[in-house]
Amino acid sequence: MPPTTAPAETVTKNNPPAKITLYWLEKSRSQRILWLLEELKVQYELKTYKREKMLAPAELKEVHPLGKSPIISIETEEMPKPLILAESGPIVEYLTDHFNPGLTPTRYQAGKEGQIGGETEEWLRYRYLMHYVEGSLMILMVVAIIARNIGGPSVPFFIRPIAGMIAGRIESLFLTPNFETHFEFLESQIATSPHNGDFLCGKDLTGADVLMSFPLGAARGRAGLTQEKYPKLWAYIDRLESREAFKRAVQKIIEVDGCYDPTL
Repeated sequence: MPPTTAPAETVTKNNPPAKITLYWLEKSRSQRILWLLEELKVQYELKTYKREKMLAPAELKEVHPLGKSPIISIETEEMPKPLILAESGPIVEYLTDHFNPGLTPTRYQAGKEGQIGGETEEWLRYRYLMHYVEGSLMILMVVAIIARNIGGPSVPFFIRPIAGMIAGRIESLFLTPNFETHFEFLESQIATSPHNGDFLCGKDLTGADVLMSFPLGAARGRAGLTQEKYPKLWAYIDRLESREAFKRAVQKIIEVDGCYDPTL
C-alpha cells in the first residue's frame, strides 16, 4: 500500500535527522508503535499491510525474515545501511532511548547509583512490565484467539460440536481463571502506582504503558475485562486512549486504511 508520512518534527539534539519507517499490519501489535511515534513527535513513514487468511502477507518477509509486524527501519545519512528492528519491546526501548529518554523512569535513587537494590520503584516496575506484557499477558491473548477459531465458523460443520466443546473447556479451565488473575494484578498495580500516579510506573507515561495498550485495548469488553469488575484498569485504558498522540495514531490509520479495529 502507498506510504504516508507524518508531519516532520524535531528530534533530540543528540541525534542526526532520521528517516523512520513503520511496517504496520492490521490487527497487530504495530498500532502501539504508531502511537509511540506520535508521542515522540518524530518524522516517520507508514507502510500498511492487510492480513491474508489471518496471516501477515508474504512481502513482509522482504523486510525481516520472520515476516511479522511491527517492524521499523531507521536510516540516517551517517549509516551505511538501514537499521531493521523487530519485536515491540526492542523497538520501544530503542526509540525511547534515542528520541525521548523521559519515557524510561530514572533507574537509581539519588546516592545509590550502581548499587544492587538501589533502583527506584518506578524503574523496577518498568523493567518488569516491559517483559511481562509479551511474556505473560499476550500469551493468553494468543491462546484465546486459537480457542475462538477452534470453535468458530471456519471449522467443518460435522466436527464443530466437538471443536466447540474443546474451545469451551480451554476457556473455562484455562483462559478465564488466568485472565482474572492477570486483570486483578494489573488493577492492583494501578491502585498502588508510585506517587499515586495515573500510569503503571508512576505519574508519567512510559514505554511499558505503550506496550500494555494493545492487549488491554483488545481485551476490553472481552476476556472478562469489564468496567464493573476492574474500574481502575478500565479508567487507565481510557487515559491511554484519550491522549492526543493516541488519537492521532488512530486517525492516521482511518485515513490510510479506511478503519481502525483494535480487536483480535
